[in-house]
Amino acid sequence: MANVSAISQQIWDMKYRLKTSEGRPIENNITDTWHRVSKTLASIEKDPIAWEQNFFSILEDFKFLPAGRILAGAGSKRKVTLFNCFVMGTIPDDISGIFQSLKEAALTMQQGGGIGYDFSTLRPKGAPVKGVGADASGPLSFMDVWDSMCRTIMSAGSRRGAMMATLRCDHPDIEHFIEAKEQPDKLRMFNLSVLVTDKFMQAIKENSLWELKFDGITYKTLPARVLWEKIMNATFNYAEPGVIFIDRVNRQNNLNYCEKIQATNPCGEQPLPPYGACLLGSINLTKLVCSPFSNKAALNLPALENIVTTAVRMLDNVIDVSDFPISKQDDEARSKRRIGLGVTGLGDALIMCGARYGSDRSIELAKLWMKTIQRTSYLSSIELSREKGPFPKFDKEALFKRGFN
Repeated sequence: MANVSAISQQIWDMKYRLKTSEGRPIENNITDTWHRVSKTLASIEKDPIAWEQNFFSILEDFKFLPAGRILAGAGSKRKVTLFNCFVMGTIPDDISGIFQSLKEAALTMQQGGGIGYDFSTLRPKGAPVKGVGADASGPLSFMDVWDSMCRTIMSAGSRRGAMMATLRCDHPDIEHFIEAKEQPDKLRMFNLSVLVTDKFMQAIKENSLWELKFDGITYKTLPARVLWEKIMNATFNYAEPGVIFIDRVNRQNNLNYCEKIQATNPCGEQPLPPYGACLLGSINLTKLVCSPFSNKAALNLPALENIVTTAVRMLDNVIDVSDFPISKQDDEARSKRRIGLGVTGLGDALIMCGARYGSDRSIELAKLWMKTIQRTSYLSSIELSREKGPFPKFDKEALFKRGFN
């Protein structure tokens, strides 16, 4: 049985422990949870028993931490998704399309997924709505609708809903978007980020004017630096909005030949295309330090490579095991088989190796560790493709023409 602290035990019991519908615990300890997850994700393998043991070996002692939806949902026999978050589809600029998008968001949240949306496609406040003799209420008014929906629907398990909203830096309502969090009760279920383009950054550099426009119509012109300062002041005062350098994101995306990214998941760590999903897992670096706090302290790189290799396969299996709230999410996940492999405990692992976080030595170590993860994960993906076939959207010429990032 794993040795866990009281707070860890409480969180596991509240969020991840398998229980009956009446709330009676089925699992006795975290080891039972690891066995459940390992068995479920190995079930699609040709040798499920062997892979169950391999998967359990990296979960044991918290060496690898799958995202919460995997821990909570895998093998639970509940109709829930094992993906933590999704970026939803492009919102059409008409009332039926808007509320169809709202419905998709509600279904996704009901199964436990957080959501991200780009509201830049909605016409600004005051723009005419042809055929009905009315003016548009603007994207922020519809964000209020999403906000109410999120408060109403309880995500699967003991966690509140989470959403990300993005808006382009040239949208006519961008100033209202930037100022939204000045009101303490406004959009509480949302994180906000401005989509910053290369042209906007160049306008800031040149101290030139910036046009706010929609559908070819300019609604306002102001100095680019004034708009940038508004973003920075709001971020300083209210911690929002964030910024996403969206042109750079798309330029550096290995899959930019078959997708365009306009939003991220709620916490902003993974930019995704429409209906894309974040399938996350973290390697606990503190469990891999040999002789910590001594002159011989070092990260066990062969052990790191082993965990990466197993984790890549484990996360890839989640795609085939998981339910999806809507079919477009299923299609997107299976066609690209995107996973997000990260780390936790970086600062602590550096300290254990005698390197102060932010020092030159810590940067050297972090580069070495992350390069090991990057190379091993690519090699593991190649081996998976040899065994199971490449992902359906794979385009050899497009990928190798541009190189990997």
